Amino acid sequence: MTPSDKNLEYMKHRLYREQQLNCNIETAWKFFSSANNLSKITPKEMNFIVLTKFENDEIYEGMIIDYFVSPLFGIKMRWQTEIIHVDDRKSFTDFQKKGPYKLWHHFHEFIENENGVLMKDTVDYELPMGFLGEIAHSVMVKKKVEGIFDYRYGILEKMFNQK
Repeated sequence: MTPSDKNLEYMKHRLYREQQLNCNIETAWKFFSSANNLSKITPKEMNFIVLTKFENDEIYEGMIIDYFVSPLFGIKMRWQTEIIHVDDRKSFTDFQKKGPYKLWHHFHEFIENENGVLMKDTVDYELPMGFLGEIAHSVMVKKKVEGIFDYRYGILEKMFNQK
């Protein structure tokens, strides 16, 4: 590993979350693999809008999804992701092609169990602007990303786990 490789390792961040959902795998897969449901589980202040219109909302490798999002200070940005991996009813991965991050790689995993479905999210991300991006991460971006997933957890609890 060269010193520059070490630098790259230092600059990547990982967020990991898991949540037990009280539903069957078909229900979980249908909800999470639909880009149209993303705005339902994203904080309102992010002004998250899915721009791509789908006749068939079925996820597939190579699927490109365009959004508007306001990640910080209400500044509206375009975000484009590509679905780079799909294992039907088990997992899928979205990868940022254009947007606010230098790297955004989000692996979604669904594991059936006796209580329904265990959903796991692993997000590897990196900010642009090197050292300045790292300062921004420690000051506000890390907390913002965690807040988005905290919000998502609460919404999913209401949707799937309240009787």
